[in-house]
Amino acid sequence: MEKLTFYALSAPEKLDRIGAYLSERLSRDVARHRYGYVCIAMEALDQLLMACHCQSINLFVESFLKMVRKLLESDKPSLQILGTNSFVKFANIEEDTPSYHRSYDFFVSRFSEMCHSSFEDPDIRTKIRMAGIKGLQGVVRKTVNDELQANIWDPQHMDKIVPSLLFNLQSGERTESRSPSPLQASEKEKESPVELTERCFRELLGRAAYGNIKNAVTPVLMHLDNHSLWEGKTFAVRCFKIIMYSIQSQHSHLVIQQLLGHLDANSKNSATVRAGIVEVLLEAAAIAASGSVGPTVLEVFNTLLRQLRLSADYELTGSCEGSTNIGTKIIKAHEERQLQEAVIRTIGSFANTLPTYQRSEVMLFIMGKIPVPGMHPALVSSGSGSEGTRMIQVMLLKSLVQVTAGFQTTNMLTALPTSFLEPLLSFFLTEDPEIRLLVLQILLSLIDRHDNTAKFRNVSIISDISVLKLKVDKCSRQDNLFMKKHGQQLYRHIYLGCKEQSSGKQHYESLFALLGILSVELANEEVVVDLIRLALALQDLALSTDEVLPVFNRCAVHALAAAYLNLICQLTTVPAFCQHIQEVIEVRQKNSPHLLPEDVFIDDPKLLSSLEKVGGDVLFLQSKITEVLGGSGYNTDRLATPYVPQYTDEDRLSKRKSIGETISLQVEMESRNSPEKEERTPAEEITFETLKNAIVDSVGMEEQERERRRQVVEKFQKAPFEEIAAHCGARATLLQSKLNQIFDITIRPPPSPSGTISSGYGQSQSRSIPIYEMKFPDLCVY
Repeated sequence: MEKLTFYALSAPEKLDRIGAYLSERLSRDVARHRYGYVCIAMEALDQLLMACHCQSINLFVESFLKMVRKLLESDKPSLQILGTNSFVKFANIEEDTPSYHRSYDFFVSRFSEMCHSSFEDPDIRTKIRMAGIKGLQGVVRKTVNDELQANIWDPQHMDKIVPSLLFNLQSGERTESRSPSPLQASEKEKESPVELTERCFRELLGRAAYGNIKNAVTPVLMHLDNHSLWEGKTFAVRCFKIIMYSIQSQHSHLVIQQLLGHLDANSKNSATVRAGIVEVLLEAAAIAASGSVGPTVLEVFNTLLRQLRLSADYELTGSCEGSTNIGTKIIKAHEERQLQEAVIRTIGSFANTLPTYQRSEVMLFIMGKIPVPGMHPALVSSGSGSEGTRMIQVMLLKSLVQVTAGFQTTNMLTALPTSFLEPLLSFFLTEDPEIRLLVLQILLSLIDRHDNTAKFRNVSIISDISVLKLKVDKCSRQDNLFMKKHGQQLYRHIYLGCKEQSSGKQHYESLFALLGILSVELANEEVVVDLIRLALALQDLALSTDEVLPVFNRCAVHALAAAYLNLICQLTTVPAFCQHIQEVIEVRQKNSPHLLPEDVFIDDPKLLSSLEKVGGDVLFLQSKITEVLGGSGYNTDRLATPYVPQYTDEDRLSKRKSIGETISLQVEMESRNSPEKEERTPAEEITFETLKNAIVDSVGMEEQERERRRQVVEKFQKAPFEEIAAHCGARATLLQSKLNQIFDITIRPPPSPSGTISSGYGQSQSRSIPIYEMKFPDLCVY
């Protein structure tokens, strides 16, 4: 062998003849079953291949590959393994000169076939499969970086390589699940097909460029489809974990896009399949982090929201479109709910990878997809339509809960713009308790910027709030602007939320948390005054005989007001205020424990059959609170004014687009411009006191304006048609007369500079004179 090697190195031009001779001998020995000589010939070829790196090696390689091919075509497993080992040695050699005519199609097909070997003896079968995996690894190494070779990323090759690797990964999982004995495990650690397959798969994906990702991932999706592997989830998740960790991070969004496209393609498949794809998306998004969404942010969320809507339709109808399998409706409904939960979790996972500004866009996008009630929910006819709408509302609000979880912002005006806050608060007035609770969770996530929500979860009377370790920052200018703009809206919805009969323990706990977060995050002196007024108004609500509230709700509102006033008095640090609150709480503890949160917000509260004669020392007094806070510089006029919320749901009216509203807007404009107001009042002298009073009374004026609008809307909604027609007709007549006056003034010809002449009938006529004789003012002459 040494002499042969020396001869080949000394005379490289003879190398191709040596290869041809050895190839001929090996073919003859294989045909005559002389396997000893076959091994010797292959050993000789291997040594020559490793030793010679001259330019003429190409011709020798052709003979070598021909011999390897001959071995792989054999039925003997030992020869197949021998040929594979030789090919792997060859694949590790870096050739100096390119080859323009070499083809590896046969080797891809043959090695893929060996990966699926079903030989009877399990040990030999494992060896054949491992040889096939090594062979595929060799083909990839030999071709992936050589542009002159056949493109290994072509679908015709990927459709063979990838399923072969996945088949061995999957079969390896099955054998591992049988839990072999420790001795067997230690023996197989050296030659585990699963580890080898995974290493080969990772190497293949790691070499994939931007344009090749799709060709590498598509066979994975097809394999999981063909073998129904989405339903088990574990194997599919494992495959895509390998993919996401192996590819270059900047290509992550391409895998996500393919998964989303595959989810759309399977939209009519069973819920378990879709849930499997969504679970894989969830894991993939968590791995890819910031690179998972890519350039098409909203398209990702649009696809997931579309799947939620489809799932809701399928759950209601009991079958997919075109399917008549009604018998499995209950199972399907259960599976669809699992799918919906998976999609909602996935939406949250994607949102957590986004920066703040993009997350705000996603929040607005999801809000735009939620069907906003156009009228009071009680007026909606019950049926599949309203049930479907409610399901979609609940699911999309749950998605918003996920998106807003952990949301951090410094500017509340950008975090809660009007286009988002108004439709969100319109859901707060629905009769559905689940929807109201979701809205509260979203508001808490957005307003709480220092993770204080958890500290307000339990409604209780705390004698010293320092144990809560609240994180309080100074209220910024943007926060003040936000509360000036939206504060009254938030107070009104908190008040009306307490008034809902269907509110339960969780609702009151969340409302208390919202009041606490507002006090900690957004409270300046004016906001504190308004919140105290709101708490006292809640106490009045619980005492009111006009409202039909159950005993639990009345006790809960009393307890909520007490717990909140106990909190706010310690935040304001006014001793006299704290003393009054503590005195009332102590009286309640002795005489009326059912008005305190410790006796109300428990699993089985022991309440009275009816609340009567609640008064005296167990109530917080507005006059007393006004007096003690006035001494500390708070606005006593505002404190002494009871809080009266507006019951009109303006948010919902703005969504209604009704004829009555359109007319009311017209009437409002006319009433502002009516001729009865032509007489102008003399200009009022503006002083510092005037400006101060205007600022103080702005809220009261705003409330009066809202009341006037409500009356106008009610008039046009409830008045008889004849009365409305007469009113509008009178307005139209008045408008026409004014227009006629204007036209008379503007259209009448101007008086002539030369004056007028009298006609014989006493009428004045304009005397016509030539233009050149007219005398024009200096300003009109150029």
